Amino acid sequence: MAGHSKWSKVKRFKGAIDAKRGKIFSKLSKEITIAAKSGGGDSGGNPRLRSAVLAARAASMPNDNIERAIKRGTGEGNDAAHFEEIVYEGYAPGGVALIVETATDNKNRTAAEVRSIFTKNHGNLASSGSVSYMFHRKGQIIVPRDGAEEDRVLELVLEAGAEELTTEEDAYVVLTAPDQLYAVAEALRNAGVTTESQKFTFIPDTTITLGDDALAQQVLRLCDALEDDDDVQNVYSNLEIPEQVLAKLPA
Repeated sequence: MAGHSKWSKVKRFKGAIDAKRGKIFSKLSKEITIAAKSGGGDSGGNPRLRSAVLAARAASMPNDNIERAIKRGTGEGNDAAHFEEIVYEGYAPGGVALIVETATDNKNRTAAEVRSIFTKNHGNLASSGSVSYMFHRKGQIIVPRDGAEEDRVLELVLEAGAEELTTEEDAYVVLTAPDQLYAVAEALRNAGVTTESQKFTFIPDTTITLGDDALAQQVLRLCDALEDDDDVQNVYSNLEIPEQVLAKLPA
């Protein structure tokens, strides 16, 4: 149940992708809007919205921004928005598989931009289903290690229905079935355990190891370019980089 996940470490290292404040506010706002549109504006009865609002508050998004995003989703006022969620699949250099989640109000624009980013960065956009079969959809919860003992976290998440817990240098990574994400996160919070984030993610069945510095940087540049696009919400890969190569990469 407990262990170490290099793939998770790489994803957390590349968490800097999400650290650009303006970008993360935009992505969080879209997620709140989509959640409110699909499940209503009451976070008490809409687990996806509750999760999105918690993530926004953790990122210090102002409450006014959160309220506006909810109203856009429920169609209140003059700011009603109509975002469509579209998933793209493709390959980065070295045969690394990528899944790209987008939220857009213009799917033609987004398709063209995503295709262009892949092409400019030596990747290839692929047909639907050509990559996703290599991944499984999971719920993921990050718990800071300094917030609780491992045995306590393990006991709580097992009782709540989690599938796996891995121990990273600074956090515990809890994986759940998609329909158990919110229940496990609520169980932790009800027990007074602080969570850093909770979200849906794609976990690869197998990973591709890149031991070449230049090739690894090409893949990460493609991921960066995708994450920088305003319509892209999340990028997932089956990339694995050896520790010695990872240490040489720019933060």
